[in-house]
Amino acid sequence: MKRAFLFAALLALVAGPAGAWTDKPVRFIVPGPPGGTSDLLARMLGDTVSKKLGQPVIVENKPGGGGSLAVAALLAAQPDGNTLLVSPQNVITEVPLVLPVAYDPLHDLTPVAEIGRGGLVLVAGPGAPQGALKEVVEHARANRGKLAYASYSPGTASHFAGLVLNRRANIDLQHVPYKGSPPALNDVMGGQVALMFDGLPTSLALVRAGRLRALAVTSAMRSPLLPQVPTFAELGYPEVAFTNWIGVIASAKVVDGRLARIHAALLDALHDPGLRKRLADAGFEASPPTTVADLRRAVRADHERNARLVRDFAIKAD
Repeated sequence: MKRAFLFAALLALVAGPAGAWTDKPVRFIVPGPPGGTSDLLARMLGDTVSKKLGQPVIVENKPGGGGSLAVAALLAAQPDGNTLLVSPQNVITEVPLVLPVAYDPLHDLTPVAEIGRGGLVLVAGPGAPQGALKEVVEHARANRGKLAYASYSPGTASHFAGLVLNRRANIDLQHVPYKGSPPALNDVMGGQVALMFDGLPTSLALVRAGRLRALAVTSAMRSPLLPQVPTFAELGYPEVAFTNWIGVIASAKVVDGRLARIHAALLDALHDPGLRKRLADAGFEASPPTTVADLRRAVRADHERNARLVRDFAIKAD
């Protein structure tokens, strides 16, 4: 029995959690265009996972439909765990609440690992009034319906945050949805749209370069990457509070044993110092290790909270 135990332990050390996952190429589906937040994270993670698995990781972009096109591609694939979705949690917790989708978010999808999290930042371009958030709100109040804000997709926190700000500040920002952050940010920088609620990974470099102004963040605390930018709560709008996570999501048909191996492999990759540095440099706040069960509970709680928000604010897709 002792020899058998030692042999099993040796096999575990040789195979490792990543090696036990798959001996085939892995496909990461991303619900956004190249250059978006999810795309950046998927490619960083894919590089590390590929090295650990000894298998190629292919990133496939499927923007549109608030992520529903990417989810459809995931659910159409074999549920063997070799096709995974790298996405914000909004495909489970937000989008299905306001857009018609052909999947049940809590029964067809399973979150596997949380990779990074953070709040949104409200950025202003040349089409926005000059000054801080106070001046922008005052201008919007005096010019109702004449300022617009972009979102990276309808039915997401990027969309919701503007609606909550409208209600709490008594203004009427017009929502302009896009298929991802890059095209939305281009129009904000070009002055076609005044404002945008966006994730830090895609906006940070533009803010630092002076191409966008950061007005406030939706997280509970100031971001260490933009310590000079106040939170909405500091400015009198505590309800504009959104924290997103981006992670890996699988089909719920993947068997639990395989799901556990995928989870272990992803946590192993996320402990890689090189990947952690790349994530931090790109504006991602690395998430603490979370079990699949805990992540499922958190996702369900977020879904319930957003359902109340959609009902209370009568949020509808544009």
